[in-house]
Amino acid sequence: MSLHEACGLFGICSTEDKIAESLHLGLFTLQHRGQEAAGFALARGGEFFLYKDLGSVEEVYRQGNVRLRRGQLGIAHTRYSTAGESAAENAQPIGLHRQGRWLALTHNGTVANAARLRRELSEQGVVFQGSSDTEILLQLYARAPEGTSPEERLARLAGQVRGAYSLLLLDGDRLIAARDPFGFRPLVIGRRGADWLIASETAALEMVGARPEREVRPGEAVIFRPGREPEARRFAPERAIRCCVFELIYFGRPDSVIFDHDVYQFRKRTGCLLARKEGSAIDLVVPVPDSGVPAALGYAQALDCPLELGLIRSHYVGRSFIEPQQASRLQVVKMKLLPLRSVLSGRRVALVDDSIVRGTTAKAVVELVREFGAAEVHLRIASPPIIAPCFFGIDMPTKAELLASGRTLADIKEFLQADSINYLTLAELAEATGVGAGLVPALGGFCDACFSGCYPAGSLAEDDLFRGATCRTPTCKTR
Repeated sequence: MSLHEACGLFGICSTEDKIAESLHLGLFTLQHRGQEAAGFALARGGEFFLYKDLGSVEEVYRQGNVRLRRGQLGIAHTRYSTAGESAAENAQPIGLHRQGRWLALTHNGTVANAARLRRELSEQGVVFQGSSDTEILLQLYARAPEGTSPEERLARLAGQVRGAYSLLLLDGDRLIAARDPFGFRPLVIGRRGADWLIASETAALEMVGARPEREVRPGEAVIFRPGREPEARRFAPERAIRCCVFELIYFGRPDSVIFDHDVYQFRKRTGCLLARKEGSAIDLVVPVPDSGVPAALGYAQALDCPLELGLIRSHYVGRSFIEPQQASRLQVVKMKLLPLRSVLSGRRVALVDDSIVRGTTAKAVVELVREFGAAEVHLRIASPPIIAPCFFGIDMPTKAELLASGRTLADIKEFLQADSINYLTLAELAEATGVGAGLVPALGGFCDACFSGCYPAGSLAEDDLFRGATCRTPTCKTR
């Protein structure tokens, strides 16, 4: 599959001032979460440095000579745009000098009511640097009266914003990590000696030698100062938790733990569950690399069927779901995947992938596998059909671009030119997460809106609800 996500966040609070290389390495580990732009902000005493631009983490780090900068506090961001154009001014962190101090903010998620908030702020005299919804969050935080505490500023923000936001914020001599009351996007805290680190995924913490401690809780702000213990403060009541299940299905690295789930083991479970209903004669299982590999392993093991690497991926081409324009995706797929004729020729292939969004990637892959000699191509998708837009940080904003929206399985099979197609059901996905059907367990839950069309109550502005998909969940309270 090919999607754009959310972004990658990484932050450090240290008693030392040589944090640039750790910021670089941590953010590099999160490059998979966004490839359009990157940026770094560092602070020490009254000193402040910010550099951001279009390009990879490595390119931006080098161009900005970030390694030469000193700071005890630092935040870094790699961007994929779900709101706002692909332009340098929309890269993050976004900085602002107000009330005698520098602020800088990074954001993972999407502000669903951004248009209204931007209009209201503009009427109040705010001049925006770019079109990113992240700048709206920074302005809402910054415009609170002088002397307002960070948690009070975030409470004011939470009262106005609908959507998803995990934040890292530099505010004077403080680094603040915060997560929206639903907990849509991940944010985890780690420790390395006297240093505190915060990241979108545990893999980034472990890459720099930090031990993951805990997640930032929904509706919580954690305030870090050099040489002090963190202070956890609640800025909003915790809602019915709705973590994005796509973090487990696709976005997260397989070596991460996200929402207390081992991503690799979760994906293997989805493959095992998918294999239970196999009805076709299959000669071998072929994963669509890279994100489809764990599910394919689980699928092959459950069927006791050979698994072969029939598609070889070039790692010099970006993740095609995360390329910003649809027009470039087909060419990206052809550049990215090279089939092996010796593996595929004359074989009945079960092609396993984690998901299908627009169908562009899947259709091209089926065509390539046939072109290289496969006798039959059976698509096996380790998640349910995506039928509804996401307003919480993933690049699927309209029903029209979603392959499964309004189509039957037969329609999808015909469009993709596959011999057969099977998806995981919503109930099976719930089983893979270890929670009840409907993804509403007693001890925390997941957002399944893209699969069900049922959006968490109170998470969206009314206009977003009305342009969303029709909910197929009878008990949904958002209708």
